[in-house]
Amino acid sequence: MKVVKFGGSSLANAEQFKKVGDIVRADRKRRYVIPSAPGKRFPGDTKVTDLLYKMEEQAENGEDYSETFEEIKSRFTEIIEGLALENFSLDDQFEEIHRRMEEDPDADYAASRGEHLNGRIMAAYLGYTFVDPFEMIFFDEDGGLDDRKTMRAVEKRLAREDYAVIPGFYGCSYDGKVKAFSRGGSDITGSIVAGACHADVYENWTDVSGFLVADPRIIKNPARIETITYRELRELSYMGASVLHEEAIFPVRRQGIPINIRNTNRPQDEGTWIVESTAQKSGYVITGIAGRKDFCAVLITKDMMNSEIGFGRKVLQAFEDNDISFEHMPSGIDTMTIVVHEDEFIEKEQKVVSAIHRLAKPDAIEIESDLALIAVVGRGMKSMRGTAGRIFSALAHAHVNVRMIDQGSSELNIIIGVENKDFETALQAIYDIFVLTQL
Repeated sequence: MKVVKFGGSSLANAEQFKKVGDIVRADRKRRYVIPSAPGKRFPGDTKVTDLLYKMEEQAENGEDYSETFEEIKSRFTEIIEGLALENFSLDDQFEEIHRRMEEDPDADYAASRGEHLNGRIMAAYLGYTFVDPFEMIFFDEDGGLDDRKTMRAVEKRLAREDYAVIPGFYGCSYDGKVKAFSRGGSDITGSIVAGACHADVYENWTDVSGFLVADPRIIKNPARIETITYRELRELSYMGASVLHEEAIFPVRRQGIPINIRNTNRPQDEGTWIVESTAQKSGYVITGIAGRKDFCAVLITKDMMNSEIGFGRKVLQAFEDNDISFEHMPSGIDTMTIVVHEDEFIEKEQKVVSAIHRLAKPDAIEIESDLALIAVVGRGMKSMRGTAGRIFSALAHAHVNVRMIDQGSSELNIIIGVENKDFETALQAIYDIFVLTQL
């Protein structure tokens, strides 16, 4: 049994809906369908979710939102007419939305209507049952997913349905209101349904044929990743490689359900498989490369630091007291480096420096900015000698100065810090040495 989720670009208009219909009908094992709200139809277009947020904000401020509302209605009407759905209408739903905007504008409710309305259209088009996630996906008092209650409710409700459409992105809050996940939350809904129904596969359909070894905006025509483990994906997602909402991993990972990332516009492509573990070898030593710019490195120096018990805790307390999370912490005998996001740190830097001096009494503190971090990730690295040497050799040949190195004992990834200006050059050099030349 398969649970299938389709992203906004896959459902942007009637033509895309027809592609989705063909995909679902091609395999009767695709029993539960999770749709997103309509995405962009063309470059420069506006996503329906953005229009819904705009409408709610206008209503909240007492402004005239009728033009935005009509634009939203026309998007769905265009899809319904394009699919030639006779005797089907969303008029009742639009009346309800209008009433809510007049009486009690609410951002979560407004944003969720894109998925809700698209789900109703999809259910009518496929001939499946429409199941509202408001009835079975629950959030706790703190706003987090009530995992146990949700899983029980989803399993019980869908046991009565052989084929169903469940809109993504929202559920029911602790106080009985509509609550939305963060952006990309339809991925989470699909994962919850797959986990609760003990699916064999969770297919996530989007506008790319799986994950790529590197960012196609930087590397021209990068190779596709055929199989990636959950741990590798976590490392790459953290460093900015985003095709799937990172929280969508957990409900299926607990049950060992594989995720298959597929392309709606190229359904013949195998895509990328995300699995817990695999004996399959990657086509390359590395699985993927990802990175982000604009980090700061705070270098703390103190003689005999290594023999002072509690020194690291005191330093980190200075960051905690100022509500700053750290990313990496490479250290030496008498040095410790704390890597943080520049935008989080820059306004509080002097408060942090003062706190470190007060709490840890270091000999000196230096701050370096404009740092980019690159993660080289791969389960195959630990069984291959000289991986780090090849990375640094490639960077040296590209005239890139390495400012920081951080490698965990798992040997799953190596983090390299370079200057912001060298970021793209460094990514290209690492990609070339492992993928193009495979030296």
